[in-house]
Amino acid sequence: MDYEQELRKLRPIIHALENLSLLGKKMILIGEENFVRSGPNIIIGNHAGSFKDVAVLFKIVPRPIIFTANKEIFNYDSLNQLIRNYLKVNLKGFGSLLNFLLKPLKSPFVYFISNNISKIGTIPVDLDSKKRSAIGKCELNLQKGRAIVLLQGFGMVKEDRANPFVSTFKRGPSIITYNLYQKHGMVVPVTPIAIYGAQKPFLTPGKITVNVGKPQHITDYIGGSFDQTVDRFKRALEAKVKTLLLEAIRF
Repeated sequence: MDYEQELRKLRPIIHALENLSLLGKKMILIGEENFVRSGPNIIIGNHAGSFKDVAVLFKIVPRPIIFTANKEIFNYDSLNQLIRNYLKVNLKGFGSLLNFLLKPLKSPFVYFISNNISKIGTIPVDLDSKKRSAIGKCELNLQKGRAIVLLQGFGMVKEDRANPFVSTFKRGPSIITYNLYQKHGMVVPVTPIAIYGAQKPFLTPGKITVNVGKPQHITDYIGGSFDQTVDRFKRALEAKVKTLLLEAIRF
């Protein structure tokens, strides 16, 4: 069974998890017409809302999508620890209590996620090492005409940064698009998005605004060496997401 079939099979459960993750949040979507609805596509954006960013994209993107994800999510014990840490950091003392109270519900949730995440195409990434393996898997999925999501950041707001909501972009998405153009003549559209409001803790009421920009293309930035092209495209994508975020905040 391929990942699209697994997605259809698990869709009712995923939908329920989306609703639970976004409980109390109102969704506002700007630029929906800019989504690429078929063929290879990279969706790139800021990542300050932890699992809520994933739930948002599953809800709004009008086609099956593949994520990259921390490899620890694929393991029951590691995912359980990540959730425990998230609740403690974001909800302080109440987080420990909530973790205890949710234990009967959390265990089957963690079991479901850790055992099914790979079935729906999610690409594991080792955050402590080079990501060449993940880049290769992304390229293979794009060659099959799929859409992948490459969120930039660590799922949290960084108060010590010039822009707390947008981390410095990595070179991976630019490298992928450059490689596919040079090796296969593929021009993969990269859709920039900005998410604002998902940084608010789980169960905290509020609104989440998603601003979707027009697709960008590596061919508009080619010039000079490999590094020059990749870095130029990377900077352009980061700048675009920052602009989209400002628009989302003002909306």
